[in-house]
Amino acid sequence: MSVASTILNSEFWLLTSVFFSDDIGRNIKYFPLMQELREFSTVQTITVMALPLVFAIVLHEVAHGYVAWRKGDDTARVMGRLSLNPLVHIDLFGTIILPLVFFYSTGMLFAFAKPVPVNFMALRRPKEDMVWVAAAGPGTNVVLALLSALGIKLMTAAFPETSPYIAFMNVSKIPLDASPVLFPLVGMLYYSVILNVILAIINLIPIPPADGGRIMVGLLPRNAAIAYSRIEPFGMILLIILIMFDPFGVTHRVLSPLISTLVGLLL
Repeated sequence: MSVASTILNSEFWLLTSVFFSDDIGRNIKYFPLMQELREFSTVQTITVMALPLVFAIVLHEVAHGYVAWRKGDDTARVMGRLSLNPLVHIDLFGTIILPLVFFYSTGMLFAFAKPVPVNFMALRRPKEDMVWVAAAGPGTNVVLALLSALGIKLMTAAFPETSPYIAFMNVSKIPLDASPVLFPLVGMLYYSVILNVILAIINLIPIPPADGGRIMVGLLPRNAAIAYSRIEPFGMILLIILIMFDPFGVTHRVLSPLISTLVGLLL
């Protein structure tokens, strides 16, 4: 069996706005004046997170399909998956029901979208082009994180009163005098930075079916790549165990500091 045909088209998404909050908080450099605050409600939290999450997932998927098309495989284009319409990519269970269940039960978000179909054998150079197709998703999330951070900086430059909003977002508080328009906009950009950084880092873990695993398969010599790709049927379970249960300390010692540092630099 060829390397390309062993790569399944599943997608891994693991997001958490709570898990890394303490580390991220230490990197925030805003010191707002004391004032009356109220707690973020669950509905408000989900509201400001929903649009950035959907946007990140949709563009991630479209990026995979677009690069595959440019590399010779038009499967995604023919099937209408190069669309910015979220309904084309959203999976009822994986993108809506499952995240809500995880958020209410654990405070974390675990979600996945419909995978963009890619026929790797239709690529002009299947093994090499696989790397570009896989890297397109996390690369898009990096760009989105950068643009969101730039949006925050431009907004705070244009509206100085929004400068403390990031600090309030980080501790899930809303100042009573916050702008009903600017505060949610800053919140969406704030969560866009965090979610896209997390998506990029998590998806680059070198375990198939994460994008990093596919990149690894594409970079390894043929025989080693075939052997490595056999992890895929067990990869999702391995990823969930590795990140959620952290048996080897990878999440707290590597992923969390890396994500915190990147988010801190951007914000």
